[in-house]
Amino acid sequence: MLLLVGLGNPGAKYAHNRHNIGFMAVDEIVRRHEFGPWRSKFDAEIAEGRMGGEKVLAMKPQTYMNESGRAVGKAVQFFKIPIHKIVVIHDELDLAPGKVRMKTGGGHAGHNGLRSIDAHAGNAYRRVRMGIGHPGRKELVTHWVLGDFARADADWLNPLLDAVAGAAPYLAQGEDSRFQSEVARNAAPPPQEKPASGKTDAKPAASAPEAAKTDTPGGPFAALTRLIRRED
Repeated sequence: MLLLVGLGNPGAKYAHNRHNIGFMAVDEIVRRHEFGPWRSKFDAEIAEGRMGGEKVLAMKPQTYMNESGRAVGKAVQFFKIPIHKIVVIHDELDLAPGKVRMKTGGGHAGHNGLRSIDAHAGNAYRRVRMGIGHPGRKELVTHWVLGDFARADADWLNPLLDAVAGAAPYLAQGEDSRFQSEVARNAAPPPQEKPASGKTDAKPAASAPEAAKTDTPGGPFAALTRLIRRED
């Protein structure tokens, strides 16, 4: 069994946050590959299906981001899932928007979701790092990741999520390099990066405590797609 974890925060109010791109990707994978319905278990929403000849358990932890490891740890213990069968999809500040890179193991680079999973399951799991770009200054990071994607981001975000869902069976087969190359081939070209101006279109986080310790809730891909298409 493959445990496919999308990282994000629960709650429709924050559904369109950059921090929730992991939720968005897993939602699209579940939809595309016709998994079973979402249900509540392990402090998470889970859905079961098959890809690439493998049984897959898709998961969206319903804790705050910095407690994501609780849900992962419970599923790992219940199903006795080996760590190389855990794939975590998450936002990555150090990649340009639209870029996707695979990585196995390593540090959490300050990402609270990864930090929590490391604590509950170890750090040798596989990661799908989905670039959201960096706002340019450290003090802007909180509002950037907890801010919504801009309308213009739909031009690269929707094709990227489609490409990730289309290539997802390679993750189940353990072919991470093939997954990455297929996503790069099928996704839209990433947007041109602009020099950092010190400004961000992110909305201020609602009553957000220190970003290094606490994140704010988020939600599914479907809501983002509907909103973008409705506003176009």
